[in-house]
Amino acid sequence: MGYEISVAVAPIRREPSDRSEMVSQGLYGEELQILEKQEKWAMVRMQADGYEGWVDCKQFGEIQPGQESTQLSATLTFCTLPNKTNQWLAAGSVIAPDTTFSSQQPVWNGSEPHIEQCALQFLNAPYLWGGRTVMGIDCSGFTQLVMKLNGISIPRDAYQQADLGTEVTFVEEAITGDLAFFDNAEGRIIHVGIVLRTSIESVQIIHASGKVRIDALDHQGIFNRELSAYSHKLRIIKRKK
Repeated sequence: MGYEISVAVAPIRREPSDRSEMVSQGLYGEELQILEKQEKWAMVRMQADGYEGWVDCKQFGEIQPGQESTQLSATLTFCTLPNKTNQWLAAGSVIAPDTTFSSQQPVWNGSEPHIEQCALQFLNAPYLWGGRTVMGIDCSGFTQLVMKLNGISIPRDAYQQADLGTEVTFVEEAITGDLAFFDNAEGRIIHVGIVLRTSIESVQIIHASGKVRIDALDHQGIFNRELSAYSHKLRIIKRKK
């Protein structure tokens, strides 16, 4: 029996408690597997990326068999669900064919221009630890979601994302859509963003840090012009396709 998220956004928590840290979010229609079940909570594994955590049992339900699904690609879409209730749904949500919606859904194909345009949809979205929507998103949730909308599947966390792809040796060789990773003093990868190649001379990065923002990128890392300082130290750049 299959299950899917049945609310617009379901917190995925580290422990089975409403007070526990939110480590990620499940979006409407995303499929999951139940690993363990308590009275109110279930330990689940998300089908798309294998991410595990605790979800309130009231926030998922059984998948209806025999239905083809569609992924929403606009940041927010007002939908009328098959049960005739109205709901705002976030990009990456998966809807049944008898769901109706009025706003046009962009089609992203994974090309450099499409990755850039898709990422820019989230500009100024607030940072939220564990978030995966325009209403609140973290750095690896942002990169994962933009890639997902462009048909590219990557893991949930930055350190996992850094294990995949082909290394880009020099910043000057980076292209739009490459992922740049940053580490701390202990060498642990703690941040990720999407490279934007604006010209032959200029390389920028769009990333979630306080909010989704665009900053300069060079061989040292991210230079924040507002602070007149480097905010993150570059570790590696990877090309996913």
